[in-house]
Amino acid sequence: MRYVVGYSANARGHDAVNLAISLARGRGAILDLVLVIPGGAHPGAPHATKAGFENLLNEQARHWLDEALALVPADVPAEAHIRSGDSDAQTLIRAAEELGADILVIGATSNGLFKRFTIGSVASTLLHASTVPVALAPHGYHRKEALTRISCGLGTRAGAGKLLDFAIGMAANRKVPLRVVSLLALDDGDSPDAAGAAREYAEKTVAAAAPVNQSGVQLAATTEVVVAQGRSIEEAVDRLDWEDGEVMVIGSSRLARDRSIFLGSTANRILRALPVPMLVVPSGYELKQQPHSTSNDHSGEAQQ
Repeated sequence: MRYVVGYSANARGHDAVNLAISLARGRGAILDLVLVIPGGAHPGAPHATKAGFENLLNEQARHWLDEALALVPADVPAEAHIRSGDSDAQTLIRAAEELGADILVIGATSNGLFKRFTIGSVASTLLHASTVPVALAPHGYHRKEALTRISCGLGTRAGAGKLLDFAIGMAANRKVPLRVVSLLALDDGDSPDAAGAAREYAEKTVAAAAPVNQSGVQLAATTEVVVAQGRSIEEAVDRLDWEDGEVMVIGSSRLARDRSIFLGSTANRILRALPVPMLVVPSGYELKQQPHSTSNDHSGEAQQ
């Protein structure tokens, strides 16, 4: 199991490393710290100048990655990689695919306030194109301990069942409670009495989920259904209680291509108010299966 971290030598990069450590603990995941450098020197530059520039750039990148590896505790295995490309986001997506990553972890931009998210150009591209789940760390995320709870934002559109299966597997693998959340906003036309219908739908969806999936993953020991309502989605998010060790799992918009992410308008609004990390799952994505093994290592178990 591997988690790719989009690293940059600033606060955003440190936030991403911290979240990756938190996600890796309890799952035995290997962290792949990936730093992207420019794809090439100016076309008109002399060969010697180009080679010298590339050497200096690689030397600086190795130094930054050494600093990044120093942030990772001894109990979490980690490797460092330098990748070059004209687009940081596309280079990270290719690295995640080539390394067989289960999650791609990034940080919010440095001007986010109060542990909120401010999305830069790289994060925005990843949240609209990645083929693997993207975990986004809030600005100032310092926690490195293992997760304590998974929340899953459950809607009523097609694909909700697969997202719930993903969240169930993730919570079960980590042996933490699962909270299924429905968010209602009066400014979106939801009536004040819509909470009952939302709760009934969520409870039926949870009940319909198989207690054991085809891979033998057990349903999370504790599954709570919560409906939060407010004048807006942001207010509904604010009204929920959040644990420091929690991650919010949401699905992609119906506009997403199969097996890819497209962050919809509702998810964007959730992100603006969310005080904990968000994990965005590509459309139709399913937990990977670990290869079979003869050793007693839980072979066949779904990953994440």
